Amino acid sequence: MSEQSNFTHLNAAQLAEKLADEHFVVVDIRDANTFAEGRIPGAIHLTNDNISDFVREADFDKPTVVCCYHGISSQPAAEYLVSLDFSDVYSLDGGFVQWQSLYPEHIER
Repeated sequence: MSEQSNFTHLNAAQLAEKLADEHFVVVDIRDANTFAEGRIPGAIHLTNDNISDFVREADFDKPTVVCCYHGISSQPAAEYLVSLDFSDVYSLDGGFVQWQSLYPEHIER
């Protein structure tokens, strides 16, 4: 069995470039309190409670970036979106922690 994933890894610098140039959907899977304290601008809080609504309304061809705390939990979540037929899925390496350390001025509260 292959260990190759069907999503792409992306670091904070790559995401910053893409957010400036393209229309990406950023979904954040951290807990509600942490999400409320700060997030990547425009990020959607994705939880087990709202994922069916998100999927129902989603554009499956729009680039979708999954963000968590450190870039670990986002990988299975990205793989899950791929399994639902999202065609262009990314996992944010380093997660929100890396984003916050590199781009503290780009935190939405």
